[in-house]
Amino acid sequence: MNSPPPTPPASSAGNPAPSARVRVIRLLAEHGLSPNTDLGQHFLADENLVDLSLREAHLRPDDVVLEVGAGVGVLTRALAGAVAWVHAVEIDRRLAPPLAEVLHGQSNVTIHWDDAMRLALGALSPAPTALVSNLPYAIATPVVVESTWQLPALRVWSVMVQREVADRWLARPGDPSYGAPSVMIQLAAQSAFRRNVGREVFVPRPRVDSALVVLRRTGPGAAPALRGIVRAAFAQRRKTIANNLAAHGLNRADVTDLLDELGLPAAARAEHLAPDHYRILAERLPWPITS
Repeated sequence: MNSPPPTPPASSAGNPAPSARVRVIRLLAEHGLSPNTDLGQHFLADENLVDLSLREAHLRPDDVVLEVGAGVGVLTRALAGAVAWVHAVEIDRRLAPPLAEVLHGQSNVTIHWDDAMRLALGALSPAPTALVSNLPYAIATPVVVESTWQLPALRVWSVMVQREVADRWLARPGDPSYGAPSVMIQLAAQSAFRRNVGREVFVPRPRVDSALVVLRRTGPGAAPALRGIVRAAFAQRRKTIANNLAAHGLNRADVTDLLDELGLPAAARAEHLAPDHYRILAERLPWPITS
């Protein structure tokens, strides 16, 4: 399939260059494509947001970036011009022609035609040091949470996500949004930047609001026993953490004794414990499940 030439910049007659939004719409039309919203395809079409994503990530020339959801390559091309290598993951092979057109001349991009939830992230070579993505909403949390331990070389995440998802990631103990993802992300990273994003910067416009979130690594990702305790603690939010952990094989008295040592009541629920409390629980309690 022969692709038409890219849309030219401003003409010598002084006509303004088309906006990023117009260019994305034209690119899709030229290839006879429409976004598949079942795959979470809301393509980023705002150069200012692309620049902000890169700038707030403080990317270095030797960085290796993982991008999940390459789409039509607007962010991919910008990344390729800023870092040593880009691993771009895209599940929709219909996008191969527009991606090839947008990335023409870029020799430092590997396109992985795969489902990001099935891709062996730890096997990527060279190993990613940054994750910069306009993440498909349905997989944003598992991708970021699992990358904290699957990709130990990651030092920064700069990702566009649904605003409510960003709220959950950054929620503090006691907040109704605070949950297992909050704990596991905050065990490994802290928020360095957040900005709410309007719906108009995407093609097509989503039905929900978004946010750009930048996280910087502060520690290792949660080990298997720690992940097991966190998930078990939040398994039934209305139950006390002692009862939830006892249901998974721990001795209830051991749990309540440790809670008391930490200055927490025996009736504490999962949302009352800070991430560091969970680290101590995992260090001190004989968690029976390590997978």
